[in-house]
Amino acid sequence: MDLKHSFEKKGILFFRYRGQIPLVLFVVAAPAIYLSPTQHFWVRGWYPIILLSGCVLLSFSGFWIRFLAIGRSAKQTSGRNTWGHEAKNLNTSGMYSIVRNPLYLGNFLIWMGIVVFTANVWFMLLVILAFWLYYERIIFSEEAFLEREFGNDFLEWSKRVPVFIPSMKNYEKPSIAFSLKTILRREYPGVSATIMGFVYVEFIRFWVLTGSPQWLWRHGIVVLVALLLSLILRTLKHHTNILKEEDRS
Repeated sequence: MDLKHSFEKKGILFFRYRGQIPLVLFVVAAPAIYLSPTQHFWVRGWYPIILLSGCVLLSFSGFWIRFLAIGRSAKQTSGRNTWGHEAKNLNTSGMYSIVRNPLYLGNFLIWMGIVVFTANVWFMLLVILAFWLYYERIIFSEEAFLEREFGNDFLEWSKRVPVFIPSMKNYEKPSIAFSLKTILRREYPGVSATIMGFVYVEFIRFWVLTGSPQWLWRHGIVVLVALLLSLILRTLKHHTNILKEEDRS
């Protein structure tokens, strides 16, 4: 098998299991926190607050990119399917005129917010390298599919829009109206998982610092809010018509 087809085959495989990446990060984060320098967290000062605030902001910026992309995406594009690539329309305006893979860029920033919160530089570098190697193949397989599906339209778009580093040079106003319902229907699992991720890192860190599990009252409040949010939106999605839209995925 030549390199091109090998990349595409691996990309399709990685695409199917991309949802399991956060679980891997959760597992690896524990030893990363254990091996991190902890002296700063013993000091009652600004360091822990600044670190948490910066990391939350980093993750939020990732969600903001995802919201802008998904909220204006056409039906049967930017989906959560795992069986393979699907696209009945080619998104080229809004966020997709700034960067070709806004959802993956958003994912990267979301995950990096949690990863940076571990305060382990080597873990950060490892995740960046793993993300690059993993998503390089996914993007390759997606773009091979899009080229077959849309031909010259895809090629012209890909020539003017960067793969992963955003550029405002060729920005085009979104052609589809923003849908808050789409965001509420599709993004609540990721938001809840990210909240849980921050709680998980802090829980492990306090465990390392004190030598025993320390379930703080604020952990319980944050987890309860995240679970309640997911429960409400999941109920609205599956048991009511409040969040349904005919022209959106």
